[in-house]
Amino acid sequence: MQLFVKHYFSLIKISHTVFSLPFAILAFFMAINQNAAEFSLHLLGLIILAVFFARSAAMSFNRYVDRSFDKDNPRTSMREIPSGKITPKQAFFLILLNSIAFICTAYFINKLCFYLSPIALLVI
Repeated sequence: MQLFVKHYFSLIKISHTVFSLPFAILAFFMAINQNAAEFSLHLLGLIILAVFFARSAAMSFNRYVDRSFDKDNPRTSMREIPSGKITPKQAFFLILLNSIAFICTAYFINKLCFYLSPIALLVI
């Protein structure tokens, strides 16, 4: 299980996700400042989760779709799916799981986020 989690974080490039979080956090603070809203740690946490789930779904999808190309390319042949560390079935499950988690998280942010979340998944 611990090895799978390690491969999963490698699949989604967790370091890149962490790098993208300051932009979401900055946008949160800009939005509450512009709308004269109160700071909400709960809402900030939901936004961070939404970014994590959306990016994880997108990265998993990208790696899933590119698996046949990655297998033939020496530079990418050792990625998680082509090398067999994560099976295509597991990667597809991760796409679904992260997509559902993103949509559920968007529901708890507000209705507009929830309604637009499938479109956001298609874009990313």
